[in-house]
Amino acid sequence: MKAKLELSPEYQTPYAVIYANAVTEEVKQAMDFFSGPDNVIIAQKGEKMQVLSPGEIYMVRVEEGESIIYTAKDRLYSRRRLYELLGQLGGGFMQTSKSCLVNLKVLDSVESSFGGALMLKLKNGLTDYVSRTYLPAFKQYLGL
Repeated sequence: MKAKLELSPEYQTPYAVIYANAVTEEVKQAMDFFSGPDNVIIAQKGEKMQVLSPGEIYMVRVEEGESIIYTAKDRLYSRRRLYELLGQLGGGFMQTSKSCLVNLKVLDSVESSFGGALMLKLKNGLTDYVSRTYLPAFKQYLGL
């Protein structure tokens, strides 16, 4: 990737523009890098506040009215609502039910289940089902 820097007193806030003919993995990484601190998620484990990047998050699930963030090894709490987290996490995540977001980069397997539903298994062992409402979008993502 080529880069160009322009310095001028008229630019008060740094601003990046990416010119590309397609959205490649390199372009996605650059976009994630330049999107800055908005992609940082603050979660709580006990009394400790933890800063997470979207790549560390495997799944977000609403359980008993609380947003639970699952990482490779931990289970943390967030005060944010599911729709807020989806907006903050970005394109690598998909809502699979009314109460669940999944990081598509950590999918381990997708299995057919009863009634045409799909069961997702993540690389950390977590599982969840894609609800009927979100099934068409998920199948489109898979290319089915």
